[in-house]
Amino acid sequence: MGYFSLDFRKAKGASDSRMSDHIERRVIAPNVDPMRTHLNRELVRMPEGIRERDDAIAARISSAGIRRKITHDQVRAIRVMLSGTHEDMMEIEKAGRLDDWCRDSMDWLYRTFGRENVVSAVLHMDEHTPHIHATLVPIVTGERRKAGQKKPQEGGRTYRKKANAARLCADDVLNRTRLIAYHDDYARVMVKYGLQRGIRGSEARHVSTAQYYRDLRRQTDELEENVRQLQAEQEEAEKRLETARKEINTQKLEAVKMEAKTAIIAKMGSLLGSGK
Repeated sequence: MGYFSLDFRKAKGASDSRMSDHIERRVIAPNVDPMRTHLNRELVRMPEGIRERDDAIAARISSAGIRRKITHDQVRAIRVMLSGTHEDMMEIEKAGRLDDWCRDSMDWLYRTFGRENVVSAVLHMDEHTPHIHATLVPIVTGERRKAGQKKPQEGGRTYRKKANAARLCADDVLNRTRLIAYHDDYARVMVKYGLQRGIRGSEARHVSTAQYYRDLRRQTDELEENVRQLQAEQEEAEKRLETARKEINTQKLEAVKMEAKTAIIAKMGSLLGSGK
């Protein structure tokens, strides 16, 4: 039984354009097979007039009715990557169940974070393992009590706050308790695909896309260097073999000459002997 991958990453700032470029294939990474890009699929229908991920994020924030000022470095989106062990994802695709896996994964995202907050999702089929890049806007409701905030003293002045006020707060969505719950809940959805969650508390961590490409580049450079070294060793071995062949041919030639010389001497001796 393989494992599923469910990774969350915060996207800070007014734009997440670099990730959008990767997801929407405006920039082609080294591990992307352009011959398979046509197999990629959009899994979320964007609002009328919106075609790009960054615009969908901005549109959701604009329509949420948020009254608080949003700072320039605030998290406006959360990247979610959903996949599984390569061999298992290949089996799911081979069995014709990839559409079901996508549908169940999207239903889980909608149910967990709200359909309106899941503004983008793309199935990538042109990389090593099929996976979904989903984007959710962390819109929550209700007031958040700040750490260390004390309850008002009895008789003190209190201010009434709306319990259903919309806020943009990634910390509420991605606190440790909820992350554990997300993985537990998604595991119940994935069990029918033969995918289970990793060991709770494991030291294993998902690497970022940038780190993945750095590691991939390093591994590629190492492989290229190994290939060059093997080619050099092969050329040296071929040179030694050619030298050995020449030496063998020379030795054979000398042996043939010696045999011919011996035969001539023997024949001459025979002729001289018969003439007595």
